[in-house]
Amino acid sequence: MLKATGLTDADLERPLIAVANTWTDATPCNMHLRALGEKVKEGIRAAGGTPIEFNTIVVSDGISMGTEGMRASLISREVIADSIELAVRGALCDGVVALSGCDKTIPGTMMALARLDVPGLMLYGGTIMPGDFRGKPVTIQDVFEAVGACAAGRISESELRALEDVACPGAGACGGQYTANTMAMAGEMLGISPMGLNDVPAVDPRKPGVAMRAGEIVMRLVTEDLRPSRVLTRAAFENAITAVAATAGSTNAILHLMALAKEAGVPLALEDFDAIAARTPIIADLKPGGRFMAADLDRAGGVRLVARRLYEAGMLKDSLTVGGRGLIAEVKDARETPGQQVVRPVAEALSPSGGFAILRGSLAPEGAVVKLAGHSRRRHTGPARVFDSEEACFAAVQRREIKAGDVLIIRYEGPKGGPGMREMLSVTGALVGQKLDDSVVLLTDGRFSGASKGFVVGHVSPEAQVGGPIALVRDGDPVTLDVEARRIDVAVDLEPRKAGWKAPAPRFKTGVMAKYAAAVSSAAEGAVTLPVVA
Repeated sequence: MLKATGLTDADLERPLIAVANTWTDATPCNMHLRALGEKVKEGIRAAGGTPIEFNTIVVSDGISMGTEGMRASLISREVIADSIELAVRGALCDGVVALSGCDKTIPGTMMALARLDVPGLMLYGGTIMPGDFRGKPVTIQDVFEAVGACAAGRISESELRALEDVACPGAGACGGQYTANTMAMAGEMLGISPMGLNDVPAVDPRKPGVAMRAGEIVMRLVTEDLRPSRVLTRAAFENAITAVAATAGSTNAILHLMALAKEAGVPLALEDFDAIAARTPIIADLKPGGRFMAADLDRAGGVRLVARRLYEAGMLKDSLTVGGRGLIAEVKDARETPGQQVVRPVAEALSPSGGFAILRGSLAPEGAVVKLAGHSRRRHTGPARVFDSEEACFAAVQRREIKAGDVLIIRYEGPKGGPGMREMLSVTGALVGQKLDDSVVLLTDGRFSGASKGFVVGHVSPEAQVGGPIALVRDGDPVTLDVEARRIDVAVDLEPRKAGWKAPAPRFKTGVMAKYAAAVSSAAEGAVTLPVVA
């Protein structure tokens, strides 16, 4: 049957290498991966292997944002990992190159590599280039914030449409230090992606050569029998967390790195993230909280430059990489573009601590994640404004019913309750557009996009659907968020309210949504669905 596909005896005598692609027409993040897959296969053949390509699903976060479709996003991470695992096991492949692009394809491909533990690597399709709006570089973040500005009467609908038309100019994943670029950086710091290859933007003329190089590298991994279990170590995860904190990366990285660590059998807890972030300064001036984009970071010196700054400050540990060298050897090759302003010296850091922190308290006994980049607020007390869905809160924001000082609570959006733990970029973008992001707090058992700005707290656990404290809060309850104390509390005794609470009926009773809701763990554990034997 393999000969029927065109393979010869000579082909079948060589190692069979899976090219696990996430190509789709449905999002710019991945629409160019079909062509990159061909280049990966060229590299594999040139290095003595036989490539076998297959595809899996993609759910675009940016396109599904604010809709029912967003419930599918996090669930797709598990489906991507499952489908790649099954395809590679079924084809008995000797190695894997996994091509990723949109947010969930990156952790999904890495989770599959960890499960399979055959020689392999992850290659990121690359960032989109910035759009140009009246001489100003823009990203999808600007569009979501413009929706709020339009509702507030600060810009017209025609101006919003004009921005929408140019914000995303072509192939590549969303252009700031949002979830895709954050996780691509994490892949290089983990060592499961060759250093420097993920940096190259999607439409850069260097990208086809990068893809060929990935195909050549996987053949060396097969020859050396270098497996992900030797790469994905505790030191590698600490390095990745350090880089995420130092670049004020997406809070989704916490969820995804915890899930990947479980697949790799590496113990990792929320407290590890908090401890590392507390001692790691923000040294990259990247959107959403800063000025520059991922393409600017590539021109400045890329992930290597960030890593060198951290290494020189004694913040990294050596670990093995699929590039064939240790991380420290890779870091020493960093080249800094003269005059670049994207990556600062540690002595001139934007903040003495990283872009997130872990909170606990009467509202989140299992933990929650607060985003700290792009603002200086560290404490807030205000009355709760409670919403049982993202849509209800967004509608209230658009009706301009939110007041300065409010603590917005969006619940029943957790892993089980959503299901799928939707991101709240529509709400945070609208708040920014109405200039409320500096005066309100948003709490949710859902997630936040890497493009979200403001004083926001996500991953509140236990979630509302399982009776967590967030389910018992009522309008007007005083809520206090104190970052320095690592606390998030409500000044009301919630215990008497437990007797009157009943879990809402599941939104889905059949199909993948119901299956996921029944199997998924707490966000505090990475929202994973599979038991992992250490």
